[in-house]
Amino acid sequence: MSLRINTNIPAMHALANLSRTNADMQGSITRLSSGLRINSAADDPAGLIISEGMRAQIKGLDQAIRNSQDAINMSKTAEGALDEIQKLLRDIRGLAVSSANTAVADASVLQANQTQIRSTIASINRIAEQTQFGSKKLLNGTAGALANVTSTANVDSIYVGGTFNGDSVVSGPVTINRVTQGTRAAIALGNTFASPNTVVTAAGSFVINGYSFTSSGTETMASLAAKINEMSATTGVTAQISGAGPYSISLTQATYGSQHGIDFFDPSNVIHNAASATSYGVNAVFNVSLTTDNGVQTIPFTGGQGPQESGLRLTDRDGNAISVNENGNASIAVPTQVGVVTAGSVRFQIGAFANQSVAFSMPTVFAQNLGTGAVPSASIATLDVTTQQGSYDAMKIIDAAITQLAQQRGELGSFQKNFLESTARSLGIAKENLTSTESQIRDADMAYEITEYTRLQILQQSGMSVLAQANQQPQSVLKLLQ
Repeated sequence: MSLRINTNIPAMHALANLSRTNADMQGSITRLSSGLRINSAADDPAGLIISEGMRAQIKGLDQAIRNSQDAINMSKTAEGALDEIQKLLRDIRGLAVSSANTAVADASVLQANQTQIRSTIASINRIAEQTQFGSKKLLNGTAGALANVTSTANVDSIYVGGTFNGDSVVSGPVTINRVTQGTRAAIALGNTFASPNTVVTAAGSFVINGYSFTSSGTETMASLAAKINEMSATTGVTAQISGAGPYSISLTQATYGSQHGIDFFDPSNVIHNAASATSYGVNAVFNVSLTTDNGVQTIPFTGGQGPQESGLRLTDRDGNAISVNENGNASIAVPTQVGVVTAGSVRFQIGAFANQSVAFSMPTVFAQNLGTGAVPSASIATLDVTTQQGSYDAMKIIDAAITQLAQQRGELGSFQKNFLESTARSLGIAKENLTSTESQIRDADMAYEITEYTRLQILQQSGMSVLAQANQQPQSVLKLLQ
């Protein structure tokens, strides 16, 4: 065995081990005090890279959840305004029904009703103009799609919401072409007469769409046709004298489509050679092309989709509508541009990454945009209940507007419930699971760290003791000098 005093190899070994123990002790103290397993890139470079990406995503998810909640609040604001407009429309309808009661309502009552309707229309326009969320206008057209007719010779009105064939609408032309021509119910009655002034000698009653007419046996063919036309507002049927001698009466339904027919009963054969006759029209079908964020798309629009809908008011599954007039129904056999869409929308960022956003077109609810298509060239803005026919037309227009608003509220509610609220819940779950994963990578296991810290404390104390003993070993050389 050799003994040295200049170089104490055992002490050097003890010091090296003690230094490593002290370094490990410092790391353990850092983890215990911060609660993090990774406090610097040197602790776990790969884990740091992964966890930093997750932290950025979690922060994005936090903001996306807040964005979704803002979107829900915005949709609630718009829906509340639409609900108020529907209440106003119901009030107007009551006034229209009152004005139609001409047996009681005199000129002053009619004028008072009309004045109140004008005031209510002004309130509708005010709501459309002033409804906003922050500084964003919601119902004045800047946050939704607005369609304008460019071919008034063929189309009376166009309504386009924010969705077409499941995709978002963008600005572009509206093009249509006829697939099936709409027709009206018609019946050519069988009895013929020498002239319109010929007396119809057969006495009895005949019924048109539930309304009974009586012939005394002394009336002329022309007077009976006039009787039918006087009640056309009730029956929906007009009478025309046709032929060039002999003459007969033809009945025509005023409204196109299969929902609007003629049920005729004449058991006494007053003006027809059979006891009954029935006829129904055909709903028009047109292909409609619009530009969407998925390119130009073409789908069929069908007329008469409701019991009171005209066969020339064409709609699709998304609630978009085009009202073609008689000329358009008869003449548009090739693709023809009839309108243009100016698309606006509100866009919500509902994800943590780029391109995770959604757009929704808010409806435009000025009075001139409501109830279009029910009566040609008419809308809520043109209501006039000072005449009986005007009151009847007002009821049709208001009913169409109420249905239109209900459709728009349904779309908005579906967007809120099935997309925004669902997205917010999904984002919350994603954030929870991502945070859990990031915690597994980044956070310290405190039970393990305390156990490790205790082990290092013992090693540190034993190392200090051994180092002290190693430093004493060279003193044994002094015994050789005694």
